[in-house]
Formats: sequence, C-alpha cells, structure tokens
Amino acid sequence: MHGARYGTSQSAVEAPLKAGFDVILEIDWQGAAQVRSLYPQAVSIFVLPPSIEALEQRLNSRGQDSAETIAKRVAAARAEMAHVSEFDYVTINEDFNDALQDISAIIRTQRLAISVQLQRHASLIQTLT
Repeated sequence: MHGARYGTSQSAVEAPLKAGFDVILEIDWQGAAQVRSLYPQAVSIFVLPPSIEALEQRLNSRGQDSAETIAKRVAAARAEMAHVSEFDYVTINEDFNDALQDISAIIRTQRLAISVQLQRHASLIQTLT
C-alpha cells in the first residue's frame, strides 16, 4: 500500500478457515481480486470515506505524514475507490461505530446463509427434519 508491499500467506488464511473461523483481511482492490480468485466464496466489503475532504482531514489530523505524502495517499485512494463496484458490499465510514455496525451486520448475515447453516448445524438439522 502506498509504495510498500504487504502480503498474507495462503496458509495463514486457510488454517483458521478450516477451523471454522472468519478471516478478515484489510487489503486493496488488487488483493481483493486475488482473494476472490482463490476463494470464490469470499465476501468483500469496501469502506469509503464520506468525502475526499474528510479523508484529507483524517490524514492531516494524524500528524504523521507530510503534505506531499498525504497528497499521494489521497490520489491513491481515489484510484482505489474507482473499484468500489467490484465489491459485494460498501459502507461509508462517516461515523466509525456506524461503519463497524454495518460490517458486523454483513458478517452476521453471511454466517446465517443457508449453505453455512446447513454445514455448521448439520446434525441438528438432520434430527429436526
């Protein structure tokens, strides 16, 4: 991200998935595309800022980056945001708690999908039906 290269090993993703855990990755659109190609069942969520101005203000308020670095990050964010339509869900991070509730609702909804529930509760469903 922003000139740096990060990665998560496939084994670091597969082990918790096989153990029945959700895996959350904070990745850019290229990483999300790679994840979707390896895991077609993956669910993607794009988190948007409420505006470019709000994004700039948030970056400035951190006090960690120069004006030049912030300008580069905003330009990169604009390029990233052009890929929002490639994702399954989108939330606007105007208020952190609201965005967190949105993400939690998406995760909960995915956990309640029939395909997941049939697998997770196979023995119970078999005894009930």
